[in-house]
Formats: sequence, structure tokens, C-alpha cells
Amino acid sequence: MNVAEVRKQFPILDQEVNGHPLVYLDSAATSQKPVQVIEAIDDYYRQYNSNVHRGVHTLGTKATDKYEGAREKVRKFINAASIEEVIFTRGTTTALNTVAASYGRENLTAGDEIVITYMEHHSNIIPWQQLARQTGTVLKYLPLQADGTISLDDARATITANTKIVSIMHVSNVLGVINPIKEIAAIAHEHGAVMVVDGAQSAPHMKIDVRDLNCDFYAFSGHKMCAPTGIGVLYGKKELLENMEPIEFGGEMIDFVGLQESTWKELPWKFEAGTPIIAGAIGLGAAIDFLTEIGPENILEHEHKLAAYALEKMSAIEGLSIYGPRGAEQRAGVITFNLEEVHPHDVATVLDAEGIAVRAGHHCAQPLMKWLDVSATARASFYLYNTEQDIDRLVDGLIKTKEYFTNVF
Repeated sequence: MNVAEVRKQFPILDQEVNGHPLVYLDSAATSQKPVQVIEAIDDYYRQYNSNVHRGVHTLGTKATDKYEGAREKVRKFINAASIEEVIFTRGTTTALNTVAASYGRENLTAGDEIVITYMEHHSNIIPWQQLARQTGTVLKYLPLQADGTISLDDARATITANTKIVSIMHVSNVLGVINPIKEIAAIAHEHGAVMVVDGAQSAPHMKIDVRDLNCDFYAFSGHKMCAPTGIGVLYGKKELLENMEPIEFGGEMIDFVGLQESTWKELPWKFEAGTPIIAGAIGLGAAIDFLTEIGPENILEHEHKLAAYALEKMSAIEGLSIYGPRGAEQRAGVITFNLEEVHPHDVATVLDAEGIAVRAGHHCAQPLMKWLDVSATARASFYLYNTEQDIDRLVDGLIKTKEYFTNVF
């Protein structure tokens, strides 16, 4: 992968922030967008803006073709068996809430168990908390090893005959750890449970094959993978989706509406009420074209190299703590850290003055912060457009941050 050529496709990177060339290290929060995606969205609004499915005129037909064409691109990208298994949503959060509210409410009763982990994003905690409260089910947490990884022995001990749902993130947005989803899915299925995967941090960074993982549901967001905000995907096995009820009702998702009752369209449209996110889906399709051309395997290899380089350089900074596994092959391009006696928000503020964008806070993972025994952390996250020079700038900025607070206090 030629990173210099890749960077040219991202116009936002060619600017200065606070008098310094921008170093963007916050792609785990949202990625930047290449010109191909920007142009695809612009082309929709300039050339064929129209609603989909409803009209027979030329603009409506083209919009529908592009919208449904994007669904087919998603299907290929994750290797789903059919477009019936690909539902467009507003993002990972909406997708996970859909599974909890539709599948969960219909299939779980008091005494059943839901298994998640301490590392989950709030979007993969709160829907299950609410489901447990509403149905009387038990929410269990799979323990973590000292480095934040999951032991399959712990998975076997935690997932039982009472477990009905196992929901785990594929890649941690804090620890960067890549979880053994395929193996955990096999354990879940041995006990008759369904496997739900939060793929927000994996779909942008590696090859995804939902049939190989044998997960039952897989959720991800477009904006973390070079696509616009407000568009995401819920993959679900057809036999499960067919037996689930929609959670939103209105136009587009209906087959027949009478005075007292209605029936729904077939998959996937019964889960897509109202005017869909047309421009977002078209942008997601363009992003998938872009990422496919580069190759997900090449993206992950690049991130492993950056992670190894960053771990080596950052570990040399005295007083800097790094969270998660130390092996670069065990993680995606996320490194979360704290600088001794400096609040993460102060670290991020000083780095921003140097033109370096990192994230600081609890990263929507407060249970994990408690497990780590910290209130907050700073996080640098890499993507296909980052370089070793970006990491050098980060390291220099951290050294400057440390010197500044040592001298001030």
C-alpha cells in the first residue's frame, strides 16, 4: 500500500492546525473521507437527488439503483449470503438497539442470560441493560485477562445453558485488542445462544467474513470507514430476521395498511421505515469501493506496523502507561495511554496546540475505565492514511507535554 498516494485522496489532511501540519490520530472516533466519497455524495445531490423505491421517473430510478447497489456492495464486503441480510441503519448503535429490542424482547424471558464483556462500548452495554430490566434476564460479564484480552476458558465458564445472547465487540475502541469472535461464536452456539458482534472498530480495518465468523448479527458504522456519518449496517442471518418484528413503523416498510392492521414488506425493507439514508448509503458504497481497491488485508498489515512502531517509541517515554496487549499483532491501530500526573484532557490540549488530534476521556467505556482503575485516558488511533512520521510527531508532542507540566508544576 502506497500511503503517500492514499493520503492524496484525503483533502482534509492537507492543512495546518494551530500553525502546524495536521496529524489526525482520532480515526477510531471517526475517519476522514476520501475525494471519491465526497464526490459520490455531491453527485447524488447535484445530478439525481430523488427518493427511492417510490417513483418511476428517471431520477428516482437512478437513485434507487445506486441505493440498492450500495446494499450489494455491503453484502460482498462482509460476505453475507443475500442482500436480505443487509439492513441499513443510522449506525452501530441503532443496529445493536434493533437486535435487543426486536430479537431480545421476543426470545428472552426471566432467568435467561446475556453475556458481554467489561470492554464494551456503551452502545453494547445499555441496550442489554434495558433488555435485562424489561425481561428479568441476567446480564453477565465475561472477565478479562490482565492485558485486556479474552480467555476462551473464561468464555466457556461464563457462557452456559442459560445464555441466550452473547454480544462482544470485535475490536476494542480502547484496548485495540482483536477478540476471537469465531471461537466465542462456536461456544455460544454449543449452548444454543446467538452471537452478536459490534463491528464498529473492525469493519474499517480488516477483512470481514460474517459466514466464516458464523456470527448471527454483525453491526457497524459507515463514518469510521471513510463513509458519511448517519449510515450503518445491521447484518443478520435471514432465518433470524424473518422471525423478528420491526421496531420502527411507517412508510416504506409496509406491504398493506388497513384501518386496524398492517403487514410488512419482505427483508430487508421491513426494518427500514421512512425515507432511508440515501446519500449516506451511496457514500458508503463509494467508501467500500475505495477500501476494497486498497485491500482490507493491506490496511490491517499497515496498522500492525504502525502499532508496533508506536508501542516501541511510546514505551520509551518515562511515566507513560499503555493499556492493552503489547503485541502489535494482537491489536488494531489503537493505542490508549496516560501520562503520569497529567490529566488526559490536558495531554490532548497540548497536543492539539501542536496540530495533533487525539481523543481524551472515557471513550464511551466507563465500565472498562473502572476495570483499568482510571477515570479517563488519552487515545491515539491510526488508519490507512497515517505514517510513522505522524507517530514521531505524537512522541515529540508527548515529550513536550511532559516537560511543560514538569516545569509548570
